[in-house]
Amino acid sequence: MKRTEQFIVIGLVGLFLNACATQPTTRRSFAPQPLHRAAAQVKDARLLDVWIETFKFAPQKNQKDATAADVSKGIQNAEERFIPVHLRDTMQATGYWGAVRVVPRGTVGGELVVTGTLQRSDGRTLTLNIVARDALGDQWFARTYSATVGTSDYDHLERGQRDAFQDIYNRIANDLAHVLQGRSADTIRQIREAAALRFAADLAPTPYGDYFSRNRRGRVHVERLPAEDDPLYSRIRALKDRDDMLVDTLNAHYDQFYNDMWDSYVNWRKSSLAETLAKEEIQRKANTKKALGVAAILGAIAIEALGGRKTRQHTGNLQTVMVVGGAMAIKSGIDQAAQADINKAALRELAQSFEAEVSPMVVDVDGRVVELTGSADVQFTQWRQLLHRRYMADTKTEAKPVATPPGDEASAASR
Repeated sequence: MKRTEQFIVIGLVGLFLNACATQPTTRRSFAPQPLHRAAAQVKDARLLDVWIETFKFAPQKNQKDATAADVSKGIQNAEERFIPVHLRDTMQATGYWGAVRVVPRGTVGGELVVTGTLQRSDGRTLTLNIVARDALGDQWFARTYSATVGTSDYDHLERGQRDAFQDIYNRIANDLAHVLQGRSADTIRQIREAAALRFAADLAPTPYGDYFSRNRRGRVHVERLPAEDDPLYSRIRALKDRDDMLVDTLNAHYDQFYNDMWDSYVNWRKSSLAETLAKEEIQRKANTKKALGVAAILGAIAIEALGGRKTRQHTGNLQTVMVVGGAMAIKSGIDQAAQADINKAALRELAQSFEAEVSPMVVDVDGRVVELTGSADVQFTQWRQLLHRRYMADTKTEAKPVATPPGDEASAASR
């Protein structure tokens, strides 16, 4: 019966080694992606201004997905602003673009508009859906960018220049620059003209709404341009300059928000990654112990079933040890699984702590006090309403209402 016992021991050791072979992922899932920079100064005729809208998180399909995300709404709100600002800085560093600005979602008047949807962001994996579309309505691309990083990717970060997921930002910037280089100077001119007309038509649907048309696919065709000495269009161009200044002011606030949240955000992501890896290690060990426990109990049952009375006499002690040891291993595995739940609770606590650190900032814009988290969009809406009233007062026409961004009605009403 010694041979049988050896087989059992060998089998349990093999199970143990196999269970221990699976280790949590700590390595990055992609190769480094250098940022492509313009070799020489790009001529003005080749430059386009870029508006990057504040991002949004994709809605979770079900409660299970929402629980798996395990990220607080406060962090999501912060990331919806943080990631566009970092992408803006990355694109600006390439030298291929004119002014690159972050704007509230749904803003009219951009030459190239980049929108983003966050599918996943947990400190370990970042997945973004990026869509780029110019003022002519042409979609440059719609792509998904995703990467998984390890702990070493959080070494040597640099505010505004290098993030743990910098390679994703570089890939997006490189792809946009590649499309831009394929556009002719004449196409770039048409994009600029379309952007200016769309801004004018947003302020004054009559007459400028008839200066361009759209086909079924949403592509814009410029029918004609205003005369150079058109006094009404000159007023609108002046208002556009003021609008750009307001967007620059908003970007200064976004910059402050980005700088204020950098340290706490980086620390949260590092802690989140460490907690995730610790949780996976605990779960791995727990599963190993439970597997070994079950194997030990099944081995004891096999001895009982296959052996006779003489065999049971020789293996009675072994069976008892296997059953008791197996039960203890299962209990230990369950205890470690409970510890994993404790780490999950620690993740939630980290999220709540971070949410408190990046609470809304109160700022003053032209004598009007607003809050930047969410209320930056409200402030910009109020600014656009002011532009409409200013234009209508100058031309003595009836103003059209400007919609308040969804979800901000209460904030707008309180101001």
